[in-house]
Amino acid sequence: MTKISPEFEENLTAEGVLSVSADVSFISNGFPKYRLGPDNQILDEPKGGSDGPTLKEVVEEEMTQLSEQHKRLSVRDLASKFDKNLAAAAKLSEEAKIREVASLEGHVLLKKLRDALEYLRGLLAGRNKEDVEEAISMVEALAVKLTQKEGELIQDKFEVKKLASFLKQTSEDAKKLVSQEKSFACAEIESARGIVKRIGEALEERNRTTEDPKKQDVEELVEVVQEARRIKLMHQPSKVMDMEHELRALRTQIREKCIVSVKLQKELAMSKRAEENKSRGYTIVGSETLGSYLQIQTCSENAPQLSNCSIQWYRVSPDGSWNEAISGANKLTYAPEPFDVGRTLGADIISNGQKVTVTTAGPIDPGLESYIDTLLRKSNTEFHVVISQMNGRDHPSRSVHVFHVGKMRMKLCRGWITKSRENYSSLMQLCGARGDVANVAKGVFWQPRKGLSFVLTFETERDRNAAILLARKYALDCNVMIAGPDDRV
Repeated sequence: MTKISPEFEENLTAEGVLSVSADVSFISNGFPKYRLGPDNQILDEPKGGSDGPTLKEVVEEEMTQLSEQHKRLSVRDLASKFDKNLAAAAKLSEEAKIREVASLEGHVLLKKLRDALEYLRGLLAGRNKEDVEEAISMVEALAVKLTQKEGELIQDKFEVKKLASFLKQTSEDAKKLVSQEKSFACAEIESARGIVKRIGEALEERNRTTEDPKKQDVEELVEVVQEARRIKLMHQPSKVMDMEHELRALRTQIREKCIVSVKLQKELAMSKRAEENKSRGYTIVGSETLGSYLQIQTCSENAPQLSNCSIQWYRVSPDGSWNEAISGANKLTYAPEPFDVGRTLGADIISNGQKVTVTTAGPIDPGLESYIDTLLRKSNTEFHVVISQMNGRDHPSRSVHVFHVGKMRMKLCRGWITKSRENYSSLMQLCGARGDVANVAKGVFWQPRKGLSFVLTFETERDRNAAILLARKYALDCNVMIAGPDDRV
């Protein structure tokens, strides 16, 4: 950058124009050496035996000078201001000429008026003559004032001409200074372009010298690998490879056939159970997976109405030798909970002393392994719930609470208010909601201690089942087994 000064020399010295501005000072004539550090930061290499300022000090000094020069007017701004003032001076000169013409016209009019009044004074007498003489004196006073105004106008005209000549000279000087600074800037730009070009060529040369050995090494490695593959193919007969491909295809086919066979067996068992249930007049409908709910329906017109029957859901043992009644599960619908996974569910329908038994077509599928594995990586999992019942009574508030399932304890709270917080113990009970609950697939029965119980409704069926599985897993880690009322553990 270059400072602006009102004084400048028109004649250049014999040494010629410098390629950089006078305000820039360099430590040496060479380009500074540097290396890249972490995060692409530029690190200067230490120089031995250098008494000049460091590169950081030079940059800070240049930034200070740039900020100071940014506050001043540039040469181009000064030239534009001079041009504006010159235009204003020319306008004032034109106005002065117009005033001069108007002043001459005023003198002519006053002289004609005075001649007319002199003529009237010779013709009139008495009082009218005195009035005419008074008018003549007023005209003469106006002529004197007009003369004074002309003098002031001539003085203003002289000042305007002087100012115009000064501004014209200043504008020419500013234009000359602009052209000089422009030539300096062009010289600096050309010099910078040359330096950048030389640096780019040096960097390209350096990249070529560093990439050539690496490229050669990679090509050699590729050739070695290709040769090794060729040798391996030469020592392996094609018949063995064909047999391996055939074995792989046979394994794939056997795996697909096994999947189809298992699916057909399951469908056959489901159809047999459905036929048995139809013969009994009732059937269980619904998806046999966690997150859904099962419902008993009549499939025969001769079967008694379900509203007149008593119902008891139970779990069938893996070998089918005994049944485990589910406490509180005595409604038409039942939502499987994680404790039912892998077990076949059934229901006893009793009407007029006669008992009819219906069962599901197969065991309950889990379908939450990956989600549970993700939640187990956390130390504490939170679920949003609504309290439907408290101590067996409907809860009036429908506000959202937070249900914490941790590795050592469980907690139910809303904001800073804690409803219950208990460590895992043998007195705690946790299972899916049973009985008269509005949304049984999302409901959970939780008894943290004796005398206090809740029925909580989760946002989704997956959250409900995940909370039960997590709590039982963490309780088992604490050597505690928690389940529902009267469940065998």
